[in-house]
Amino acid sequence: MTSIFKSVSVTITCLLAGAVQADELGKAEYMSACASCHGESAAGDGPLAELMTVPVPSLTGLSAANDGAYPMLNVIHTIDGRQGTRGHGYPMPVWGSRFKAELENTGPYGAEILVRGRILSIAYYLETLQE
Repeated sequence: MTSIFKSVSVTITCLLAGAVQADELGKAEYMSACASCHGESAAGDGPLAELMTVPVPSLTGLSAANDGAYPMLNVIHTIDGRQGTRGHGYPMPVWGSRFKAELENTGPYGAEILVRGRILSIAYYLETLQE
């Protein structure tokens, strides 16, 4: 019984440590790629927001605007450029292409895997900021 408890405890600790690391990776990617426009708290108040020709949206109410469900797939598609809203089709960079350009020497599939990971980490981080 004690060994089962220890095994479960170790497993839970590892999973929680992985989740914390994933949040930190997502936050770092967000701060690097998104915060200049959307702001550190994702409220749409970044230092470049006032220079935009369209209002920069707050990203903290995505779940509230979707009946309480976080629109994960829409967020991923918006970040990577497959889906654009009126404000996003033009002023927001297509991060999928930009991330991929940074990873030219990773082989035919390496860049795609790394780009998807970076985009997913941002999307998961944004999910933690929902009000």
